[in-house]
Amino acid sequence: MNEEIRPRPVFDPGVPGDDRAVLAAAPERLVPACRPAPPPPRLRPATVVARLLWIPAFAFFYGVLPGGWLRLFLLASLDGDDLVGGAARWGRAPVVAMMVTPALQILLLLLGQDEAAFLLAAASFSGWTIGALRYVREPAAARAAREHHGSYLLPGDFDGPAARLLVRAQRAVDAVLGSRSHGAGLLDDVNNTVVLPRQEWEIACALAEHTRLRRERLAQQPERLSPRVRALLEPQDRALAASVRSVTGRIEALEAYARRAGEADDAYHESCVLQGLPEQNARYRDLLASTVGDEMAGAEIRGMADDARHAERALRDRVTSALRAGHDLTLPGE
Repeated sequence: MNEEIRPRPVFDPGVPGDDRAVLAAAPERLVPACRPAPPPPRLRPATVVARLLWIPAFAFFYGVLPGGWLRLFLLASLDGDDLVGGAARWGRAPVVAMMVTPALQILLLLLGQDEAAFLLAAASFSGWTIGALRYVREPAAARAAREHHGSYLLPGDFDGPAARLLVRAQRAVDAVLGSRSHGAGLLDDVNNTVVLPRQEWEIACALAEHTRLRRERLAQQPERLSPRVRALLEPQDRALAASVRSVTGRIEALEAYARRAGEADDAYHESCVLQGLPEQNARYRDLLASTVGDEMAGAEIRGMADDARHAERALRDRVTSALRAGHDLTLPGE
């Protein structure tokens, strides 16, 4: 699919925000809705046995024995350039734990605090065991991609015509949400951030269904069907065409909304310029007063003062107009 008409993934607004962020950060885990959902992970007996042996040994080596120091010495013996990075790839907390815990255990044993040393070793062993179990569990992105399959739509869910329409809708949504007037609150930002993602999702769902129907029709190989059977399929084709026209009209409404947001942006920019005119006029007035002292200069100064008052009135009118335009921007059918 051409990159210019390649839509971005669309997520159901009902997907929790945390899961949506995880999915957006790992697009390689996502599976198109037109394909079967990814199966849940299944542990083979060999994997279970290996973990039963490996995890306790791992936790004992790093949590009880001075495994961190042994690892550090091993990396140093390899004469690597990235000694610190190699030792710290698990994160700061595990590295500190595996370096400090053995030293504390030895200190407690030297002080005769055998019970405290044993409790520290047990706690460290438990912590490393829990960490290993968390590491080998299903990744959060894979779990979210499986659990929310069908609640997100990918470029593979759309054919060419559907992708082009969806890109148009997404560009319109981006234009509104990225406008200065939206950022300034002139377009009712709470409503936009709620309504527009829902509009995008509903449009994407309709376009994905259009794609599925067109693909099914191609699989039926209409050219091989008799005229009688093709006549039976004509009502379906008309229904699909009507739905496409309806969705296209909805997208055109979004584009009209985006154009009005652009007009509101222009009004907002102009109001910002007008807002600065009185101060600018005052500076020019002071400049003229300091350089010219005759009657003509006085007339110029009075004229500039009048211009400042006109600018202030224009500012109020323009801001009022921009606010009205912003708050009147609503999508047809909303």
